[in-house]
This record gives sequence, C-alpha cells and structure tokens, in this order.
Amino acid sequence: MKRSHRICFLLVLIFFKMNMTMGQFKHLYTVTPNEKKHENHEASSTQSGILIIEKVSTPTYQYYRAGKDNEKRPCVIICPGGGYFILAAGHEGADVAEFFNSIGINALVLKYRIPNADNQIDKTIAPLQDVQQAMYLCRLNAGNWGIDANKIGVMGFSAGGHLAASLATHYADVKISNPENLSLRPDFQILIYPVISFQNFGHGGSRNNLIGPVMTEEAIHYFSNEEQINAYSPPAFLVHAKDDDAVPVLNSIIYAKTLEMNKVPAEIYLYEKGGHGFGMKNPTSEVYWPNLLKDWLHKKQIL
Repeated sequence: MKRSHRICFLLVLIFFKMNMTMGQFKHLYTVTPNEKKHENHEASSTQSGILIIEKVSTPTYQYYRAGKDNEKRPCVIICPGGGYFILAAGHEGADVAEFFNSIGINALVLKYRIPNADNQIDKTIAPLQDVQQAMYLCRLNAGNWGIDANKIGVMGFSAGGHLAASLATHYADVKISNPENLSLRPDFQILIYPVISFQNFGHGGSRNNLIGPVMTEEAIHYFSNEEQINAYSPPAFLVHAKDDDAVPVLNSIIYAKTLEMNKVPAEIYLYEKGGHGFGMKNPTSEVYWPNLLKDWLHKKQIL
C-alpha cells in the first residue's frame, strides 16, 4: 500500500472510531422555546488549555454512547460550569463524557443557553428548560440510544452544578413541552464544586447572571436549591475543596445535610485544598474523585 493511501486509511479509521461513541452536536429542540429573534454570536476559544464556549444562544447536545450494542446502560447528563457566563466545555464536559464511556456509562454533554435578556423572553428559566429538555430526550429515546431509562442522572460543575441541582429539585415544575408526560426527575445527581444557593453564601456572579440585575425574593428562594429539597429528591454525590474561594464549600455541605435531613442518601468528599475549577483531577491531591464516584455508582447499583 502506498504511503499516502496508508495515511488516508488511518485517518478514516480514526474518524470512524471517534464517531463510534461521539455524535455531532445536535439541536436540543425542533423549535426553541422562550426565544427572541436574534443573531447567533456563539464563539469558542482555548484559555489556559481550557476549551471555553461563550454567548451560547442556540442550545445543543453531544451524545456519547458507551457501546454500539443492544445493552441498556446508565446515562449521565453533563452540565459544564462557567458562572452562567461561559461554558467550560472541555475539562467539565467532553473529558468527563469520555471517562463515563470508559466505565460503561453513556453521557450527554449539554450546551445550554447562557442567560441573556436580548435572546430570551425570560432568561431566568432558559438553562432550566434546556436541562429538562435533555432529560426528556434521554427518556424519550432511551430504547434507541441504549439507555436504561431507570438510571439517568444529572451532573454539573460549579454553575453547571447549580443547573443540575435545579433539575433535581424542580423536575416537577415543567418548563418545556412534555406531551408524553415523561418523568423529568433524575435518578441520581453528581455535583462537583457546585453553586447551590443564591443566598449570601452562594456565588454572586452566577446569581446575577441568571436572575439579575433586579432580583426578587421569590427568584432568590426558588433558585436556592437547598430550600427546594424534599424526600423525593434523588440521591447525591458531591465533591468540593475546603479552600474554594469562588464557590464556598458551605454550598455542598448544606445541600448534603439537607438531603440527609430529608432521608435522601448523600455522599460528600471534601478536599483539604484544590480551589475551584479543577475538573476531574485535583492537582493538590492523589485522590482521584472519579474513582470515588465509580465506587458510589456501584454501591447505588447504578453500575
């Protein structure tokens, strides 16, 4: 075989293998709800080795399937963080999906809308609509996508953790079209250095970007997810660093304690150091939290 043909063959093989698990970005809706007519200014860049997507106004998703067989596997909807201002789509999105595939779990990376009053009629609910729609699609397409419909979880980092917790506490307040009346309740939640509260110990930037600049007490309480927990909230796995100076560790601690008060299982792992935004690997510790998560998924009989 000629060298040029060999190179072409290898490129085709690599492309084929990539697409065995990773689909292309697809539109989340046929018609996006709660949308104003606008120009799409979405842009992506790499900052300090991190893939950043900004000005997302058209919500999409990328589905990673763990295997091309008929086996029904768990699935996790992943919400990258970014303060409801940008999306850290690499180390809090695609990289995490690849980890889940490696342990036999399907994943959907959600590119949710950045709240923007110029693009949305009500910017405060746009991200919640998008994560509810992602759950709706996973349940609707479970058979075709190789998903165990009883093992669909939600995961989020930082502000994406707030969005994931919002789905876990507001799943019954349906903001999307759901003609089949499918359950939007996640079966489990995974929250990594999450913003939980919009009270004083939360994260001002996320709060202001989602419900500001004029904020009502009703909106603050609605999106303070620790206040919305009940006995039907899904079990949770949380990770946070005690020295996080962006999103105080109190967010995770109070959320976990409130879940336990409602007799909902919650497991929390706290690093002594690590700050904020470390993704899957905390450089200050030898403890690799995804391994702890894998053990928890086994204990909960999700894996």
